[in-house]
Amino acid sequence: MNANNVIESYITDVALRLPRRQRNDVAFELRALLHEELQARAADAGLAADADMATAFLREFGRPEEVAARYRPALTIIDPADGQRFVRATVMGLVILWALGLVDALHQPLGSVSDVLQMLGHWWVGSVLPSLWWPGVLVIAFGLAQWSRRRWPQRAPWKPRDSGRVAGGRTSMVLAMVGIVCGLFVLIEPRWLLDVTLHGHAAAAAYDALTYTDTFRHRQAPWLLLALLLNLPLFAAVIIQGHWTPRLRQLELALGVLTCALMLWTALDGPVFIGEASSSTVKFVLVLLVVMSLGIYGKKLYRRVRPGPSPQAATWRGKSA
Repeated sequence: MNANNVIESYITDVALRLPRRQRNDVAFELRALLHEELQARAADAGLAADADMATAFLREFGRPEEVAARYRPALTIIDPADGQRFVRATVMGLVILWALGLVDALHQPLGSVSDVLQMLGHWWVGSVLPSLWWPGVLVIAFGLAQWSRRRWPQRAPWKPRDSGRVAGGRTSMVLAMVGIVCGLFVLIEPRWLLDVTLHGHAAAAAYDALTYTDTFRHRQAPWLLLALLLNLPLFAAVIIQGHWTPRLRQLELALGVLTCALMLWTALDGPVFIGEASSSTVKFVLVLLVVMSLGIYGKKLYRRVRPGPSPQAATWRGKSA
């Protein structure tokens, strides 16, 4: 990583701790400030700014949580830098506890309005009020974390993250390509699994369960096959580059969304296999994969930071001028 990569990583860490409407504007201003101060430090030292100098400078500048806290209204219950994370953890924990309590309360028969009111009362007294222990536990946990960070700041120094890093390195990409090739074989003819595992001695019902319908074979299968094949040159490009470039990330996202659309089309259309049970199972798996994939892509898009002045800020600056 070079000095610019280190600064971009730091800016992203700061921006992701801000409300979405502030991120790009703050990142734009912070980028200019950090580059200016780093160049001034390098000039004073008579050296070229490198990754080590940038990392040391940013650690002195402040933890991303602390810098982000300067740009947003902070909670005063605990460390302002942890305020947003505390709220998220509190809400998620309470929702889970209340939902579990409500499911338990609904087990009793509800034959009248009186039964419903009694159930809600039982849920309120038995689940909602006792669940308030959760925010108390979080206050203690966040308070201890804050005290630990301030008592021993050197134990958790900020480290830059390379957004183009390949998780698992080139080996993981090679293994992914091998998995795709295996998936292609299964997609082309799933009954090969029975031939390989049972040496052709499987029952006729098992072969029927893995026999495609003509509709799927001529409609969705070719497109799914193409979507899988397109992953091979994409992963090969990552192996050659040694890292993910912004363009390769865009291609990955586009191909992933396309694959999700094809899987959803398959799940909502007619049967995939002749066997009803196997067809229902694969449709359920496809829907589950679509939901998980879209969740991952949505999270990536939500966490994307593009430094630049927001339209509101640009309008305000124009009026000020």
